[in-house]
Amino acid sequence: MATSTSSFWRDGNRVPITQNGVIVSKDITFTTDGTVVKALFTVTGSVMVNALYGVVTTALGSNHTAASFRINDQTAQVYLTAVGGTTLSSIAAGSFIIKDKLVAVAVTKIDNAAGVVTESATAGIPLFSPVIITKKTAALTQIEYRYITNNTSLGAMTVYCGFIPLSGDGDVAAA
Repeated sequence: MATSTSSFWRDGNRVPITQNGVIVSKDITFTTDGTVVKALFTVTGSVMVNALYGVVTTALGSNHTAASFRINDQTAQVYLTAVGGTTLSSIAAGSFIIKDKLVAVAVTKIDNAAGVVTESATAGIPLFSPVIITKKTAALTQIEYRYITNNTSLGAMTVYCGFIPLSGDGDVAAA
C-alpha cells in the first residue's frame, strides 16, 4: 500500500476523528485574472472522497465567480460540482465553500457575514456528498479548483479533502 501524507484530525483529547477519513489540505492564493485553475490534490488508485471544502483565509477579491471543483486527467475535465459554479466575490476570511450535494449542483457558500446555520436537506443524510474517484491509467489525475475573474481577484483559501483509500494504492496528496 502507498504511504500517505494525510492524517486523521484529532479532538481535544487527541482521539482521532474518523468520519471523513484521513484529511489532506492545500493552501492556495488568488492573484491572476481570467479563467483560473488551481491544482489542489493528486489522486492515485481509487478513493472515496467524503469531504471536500475550502476555508477562506484572506478575504476574496470583488470579482470571484463560477467557483467549482473538478477532476482533471490531462485529457478530460469532469466536474465534481456544477460547472456554472458559485459567486464568491468579496467573502470574508472564515467563510466556507463545500461540496455538499450531487455533482450537478454548485458548491455551497457559507458566508460568515451574518450568523449562518448549514445542514443537510434530509435528516440522517451526511452534510458532505461523497464521491468515488479513480485515477486514469498512466495519466496525472488531479482535483482542481476553478473560478473566473476579470481582475486580480486577491485572497487565499485552504482546501481540505477527507478521503478513504479503496484500492491498495489509493491516496490523495497535495498537488
